[in-house]
Amino acid sequence: MTPTELTQLLDPPNKRFDGHLILNDDNAQWTLSFVKGQLLYVADQLHAVRRWNRVLKQFFPNWNWPSESLTAIDPKTWQLALLDQGVQQQQLSLIRAKLLIRKVTQECLFELSHRSHLQSDWQPRSLSISRACHSIALSVWEVKMTLSQVENMQQQWQAAKLERLSPDLSPVLKKGAPTECLPVPSQYLNGKLTLWDVADQKSQSVTELIQSLLPLVDKGFLEFQSIPDIPLPQIRVNTSFVPVAQSSSQSAVSQVKSPQLPLSKAPVAPPKSQANASESKAVVACIDDSPVLAHTLKKILESAGYEALTIQEPMRGFSELIEHQPSLILLDLMLPNADGYSVCKFLRDTPVFEKTPIIILTGKNKPIDRARARLAGATEFLVKPPQPEELIQMIEKHLQR
Repeated sequence: MTPTELTQLLDPPNKRFDGHLILNDDNAQWTLSFVKGQLLYVADQLHAVRRWNRVLKQFFPNWNWPSESLTAIDPKTWQLALLDQGVQQQQLSLIRAKLLIRKVTQECLFELSHRSHLQSDWQPRSLSISRACHSIALSVWEVKMTLSQVENMQQQWQAAKLERLSPDLSPVLKKGAPTECLPVPSQYLNGKLTLWDVADQKSQSVTELIQSLLPLVDKGFLEFQSIPDIPLPQIRVNTSFVPVAQSSSQSAVSQVKSPQLPLSKAPVAPPKSQANASESKAVVACIDDSPVLAHTLKKILESAGYEALTIQEPMRGFSELIEHQPSLILLDLMLPNADGYSVCKFLRDTPVFEKTPIIILTGKNKPIDRARARLAGATEFLVKPPQPEELIQMIEKHLQR
């Protein structure tokens, strides 16, 4: 399936209603759930529980979801029910819930990219989820970024000539095979983990992992096998939710904006007093893929008493932005896999950053460029390389406000 076909796939038949898009071929099935025309979750039939469990542990390691006191739910949509419960009960922060959805979507779309002749069935259905859960559905920009990542993965996969393999397979070390100098520890090669599972645990791309294992396959020491999904626990969803009414909406808004939400894996520190806040350094994030400019900005900021947070790739560094919640953001327009206008719009649509000053840095200085920056939500516009005095004055002006 080509990137264009994947893009068309994520364009729901009805952009206003909720529902499920069911895709299947002779061997597998995927369910794409949409709310108000936005993608909320993608579930595959083969390893739905395994994938959910693995990705959830990556972003929310402390939530033991099968042990909750819950009421019976539809086995076809249990992920949506758990997402809704987790968001409403603040077991899941909104931003990390979005990252979880993007990770699952990326993997499923990558698998779909290897399929052809898919049959589709749009099933309109009202999804009974809270307004807070609505907010974690992927925006058009997030879907675009995810598709870009899938396309890069697809190109790497084809360049490595791995079309005959699937990341859903499990690597199995044959009996009698030597265990010295293995590219990964032997406990990962016991037929209990998929290649997706092993790649995540080793913090590798799945393409790099398979390439490292192929020499063992060529020597007859390793083979890839299909394995079943792990069983779905007898889970139930708690019915004691806040009613989805005005009070629920206000609760959801306060949840997004509260600085005490568990937005990172580490415990969140209590709010600082005014005295302590004035003594600490204000954090300024620099989103720029140029190491030279990033180093220059860091020197300027640190010499003025600020703490610099350098981010070269916006989406990979998004969790860092959430964790540190900078007082101000310096944003370059030319970024890998994205343009600064889209990133700025995305940040403005994220409640945590809707009021954070964002200063656009660019070599373009035409009126139309400034107009686009304003429309995207930029606070200020500065031509790079910035002059140190001008930059610091602009930062101080907005931080004083």
